[in-house]
Amino acid sequence: MLEFPRWKNILVVVALLFSLLYSLPNLYPQDPAVQITANRGHVVDAALKARVQSVLAQQKLPVKSIDISRDELLVRLPDADAQLKASDAIRDALGDDYTSALNLASTVPGWLKAIGGHPLLLGLDLRGGVHFLMQVDEDGVVDKRINGFVDEIRADIRKNLIRGVDVAKTGQGMGSGLTVRASSAADAAKLAALIATDIPQLDIKTSSDGTKLTGTLKPTELKALSDGAIEQNIGTLTNRINQLGVAEPLIQRQGASRIVVELPGVQDTAQAKKLLGATATLEYRGNIDGDPYEAQRTGNIPPDAKLYFMRQVGPDGKPIPVLLSKKVIVSGDQLESAASMTDPTSGTPAVSVTLNEIGAKRMEDFTTDNVNRKMGVVYIERTPVTKIVNGVEQKSIKVTEEVINDATIQGVFGKHFQTTGLGSLKEASELALLLRAGSLAAPVDIVEQRVIGPSLGQDNIDAGRRAVEIGFLAVCALMIFYYRLFGVISVLALFSNLLLLTAVLSLIHATMTMPGIAGIVLTLGMAIDGNVLIIERIREELRNGNTPVASIKAGYDRAWAVILDSNVAKLIAGVALLTFGSGPVKGFAVVLLIGVLTSMFTSVTVSRAMATIVYGHGKKIQKVSVGGGF
Repeated sequence: MLEFPRWKNILVVVALLFSLLYSLPNLYPQDPAVQITANRGHVVDAALKARVQSVLAQQKLPVKSIDISRDELLVRLPDADAQLKASDAIRDALGDDYTSALNLASTVPGWLKAIGGHPLLLGLDLRGGVHFLMQVDEDGVVDKRINGFVDEIRADIRKNLIRGVDVAKTGQGMGSGLTVRASSAADAAKLAALIATDIPQLDIKTSSDGTKLTGTLKPTELKALSDGAIEQNIGTLTNRINQLGVAEPLIQRQGASRIVVELPGVQDTAQAKKLLGATATLEYRGNIDGDPYEAQRTGNIPPDAKLYFMRQVGPDGKPIPVLLSKKVIVSGDQLESAASMTDPTSGTPAVSVTLNEIGAKRMEDFTTDNVNRKMGVVYIERTPVTKIVNGVEQKSIKVTEEVINDATIQGVFGKHFQTTGLGSLKEASELALLLRAGSLAAPVDIVEQRVIGPSLGQDNIDAGRRAVEIGFLAVCALMIFYYRLFGVISVLALFSNLLLLTAVLSLIHATMTMPGIAGIVLTLGMAIDGNVLIIERIREELRNGNTPVASIKAGYDRAWAVILDSNVAKLIAGVALLTFGSGPVKGFAVVLLIGVLTSMFTSVTVSRAMATIVYGHGKKIQKVSVGGGF
């Protein structure tokens, strides 16, 4: 009698229900949409919604809905053409106060989202968008590190009261270093010992007369610095793009010093460059004695000062001028973490700042000497701007500098303190996030860019769908024609494999690309191999004179070892592709690995459960429909 353990039947039912449930979101089409987020100092509210509605009405653009959610405005459009026109109109109307990005809005019901049901994410080649290849300027990060070491050595000189010492940076980029000139060989030796202890990353050499030290970065430090800069840049770009509302970005390293950035759904390269290049940081500077209004009126600014303006306006409605020192006490480079909060004393929005050891020492030294004096906090935002002048692309950097706080130092502080003077908790949260992301560790240049239109992406989707449908139907027709009823069972198992694979990919938020579709087609072709092995083994047992029930049992039992061996080989190949591949190759490998695992389950367990339903449960079987005359 052909039977199947009850727990395996339950497992099959659960797996099929899981497949149906988590594949279901892919049946809901996504709406073309424009996503609008507020830049610093602005909010998303009902007034903005009314403003956007008015703009779209003036342009006579059809709109499905306009909703506010999670501090963003989402405008749903009926088609991609209306989406592009609406995006241009909204961007022109709102200017730099808001950031608008093309997006695809989900139509999946709320109950399905609540249990984690999401459709497959679409890659750049299927959805359209922009692709950037960015070259990291490693020279810039080396210069930055050497300048930091120069400051550390100067701090050691002051701390140890060594006089008559000059420290200077030499060279540029990867070949840069530093020199230390002391007044005596004894002072130089003392400094060499201090540098060896405090800055082991430097390789120090002493001149023949013993008074000059030459420092260069060790090769291991150069490599670590380069790798660290690229990884930090990747993290910074990821945080920034996530904050600015670009859906499903791809940011990954390529080669030794390049980064690939893909932004699905974005069609405006100028806007994408703005998202990638915008940086925000803080600088803490001491106040300089003098009349800032007089300096503003006459232009006579003290040589050690720079004229800034407060974010807040005075009684006359104009920004308040402030004279701050040109010397920076602490900058964003020394920041370890930042978090938004409410100041417990005043109840106003604030950002809690934690500095590294170098920054903490500098802040402690400054506040110790300047209690009851003022210190200004300068907010700096840098945004790349690209303009077309007489047909020539011109690039520049727009720098916005404003003083967000100019308060009296009440006591000594160092590593931990708060920055106040922010307009709202949302602004404090945004500033804290941008500060955590920080500036790019090394400058980057865009060496390649291309735009993939949404129509081309739709063509790729249609082509991929046709490939899956034709491949699936061809396999089904062949199996049913050649293997009769067991061919039908194999086809149902193959369909369950496709559902299960789609469900797993959707659940892990995999991004589907053309190589991924190729992986699905290949998986379908390989998945049927297991069923062919089982059916051929059953036919062999029947030819040997075994009973139908015994032949079915033997077919599944004896084919399992062969199926396992062949799929283990596929898994090894998939792991190798996943480990050593990148980009599309890695996406193909993910689909291949999951497809191999699901096909092993469906070809053996699901198909056997179906065979038991047809031929089991005490039925008297005289013949098995496996083709070939049986």
